[in-house]
Amino acid sequence: HMGDLQRGKIIHNLIASKTKNDIHVSSTLIHLYVHCADIASAQSLFDSTKNKTPAMYGIMMKGFIKNKQANKAIALFNEIQNPNDVHMLLLFNSCAQLKTKEALDLVKKISKQIPKSFYSNPHLLTSLLDALMKCGDVAHAEALFYSSKEKVLSSYGAMMKGYVDNNLSEKAIDLFNEVENPDEVNINLLFNACAQLKTKEALDVVKEISKQIPKSFYSNPRLLTSLLDALMKCGDVAHAEALFNSSNERV
Repeated sequence: HMGDLQRGKIIHNLIASKTKNDIHVSSTLIHLYVHCADIASAQSLFDSTKNKTPAMYGIMMKGFIKNKQANKAIALFNEIQNPNDVHMLLLFNSCAQLKTKEALDLVKKISKQIPKSFYSNPHLLTSLLDALMKCGDVAHAEALFYSSKEKVLSSYGAMMKGYVDNNLSEKAIDLFNEVENPDEVNINLLFNACAQLKTKEALDVVKEISKQIPKSFYSNPRLLTSLLDALMKCGDVAHAEALFNSSNERV
């Protein structure tokens, strides 16, 4: 990254006088600075660019979020005249990072303003659900989730994670049972929910699901770790040991 950053700065200095008028060059350099975590240089170039494109706003918002500066991303969003669904998604990600009442109020306000057609983008819906859950508004997230026609695995995942984070693991398990073809993320969240409950019923769910999932799933070390954690939290040390000793993917 450092080599890329130095080369980028050299190029930037060489063409500095022309850069302000070349949107493509400015956009590429801003992207490079953000990628190399040099937010100050990215912001300086962004601020000096007269004709900012929607993509530039998106790159800067992403950079602020990546560097835990969600408030700056929100301030930048407020400067955009006609935000697109990428800007909306990044706004919701910013609010999810803040987890404050003010962030929740903003999520609700913007979600009422955006056209319903935007919700046909499953990524946008997932980020909105995630923001509502992270800000603690489970009821609003549930109402939105169950009224949406475009349910995808990632939106189920956002809801399950939200339930676990809000200590509603039984709801996460109930929702998992509605998923037709759960992916590794959904299964991982199920094990997290069971680990939180620490009951015999939760242990039974863990054992049942661990028998059903394809063996190939166990090559995912995160999934294996969450399964071992769930077995241990539910008190089945013997089962966890047997699984650990038979595993080829120890991390």
